[in-house]
Amino acid sequence: MDSGFGILASYSYLDSAVKAIEQLRKAELKEITAYMPYPEHTVEDALGYDQSPVRVWALVGGLCGAAGGLAFTSWTSMEWPLVTGGKPILSIPAYIIIVFEMMVLFGALSTVIGLFINSRLPQVKPMVVYDPEFTGGKYGVYIKVPEASREQAMRILNAETPDQLQEHKMGSGHG
Repeated sequence: MDSGFGILASYSYLDSAVKAIEQLRKAELKEITAYMPYPEHTVEDALGYDQSPVRVWALVGGLCGAAGGLAFTSWTSMEWPLVTGGKPILSIPAYIIIVFEMMVLFGALSTVIGLFINSRLPQVKPMVVYDPEFTGGKYGVYIKVPEASREQAMRILNAETPDQLQEHKMGSGHG
């Protein structure tokens, strides 16, 4: 979005913030950021969040770790065979502990990496607007809208009687 407006509404009640978000989404205004003092599933539902993609990172990392652990133990056994009492050189039950530990290690590391990537962390650019009261009990809804949709967004946010409504003009370099 090259230019437009950012509108920040502050609400005292969760229901007001959720209704405002739902109405904004119905009006097909999608660039919404919600500020809450604690995690709230009704807000996630209103924003249209589905299941977290981080779980896929954990699964792929765990499977890669397990495959890597099995490959590593098999390779070392074949490269430096140790024949003991006629037992097979490749003995899978003996490798289970290494495979499990590699699965846990790679799953945990890929979960952290997926969390950072999906959360877009670290954020190099500072937040455009923020009110410290959002950590103390207020609920905030921030929306970026093009100039043509500004009045509609203001009307929707005002319908839920916000405690405070701030408007920010965004230049062509922001977005």
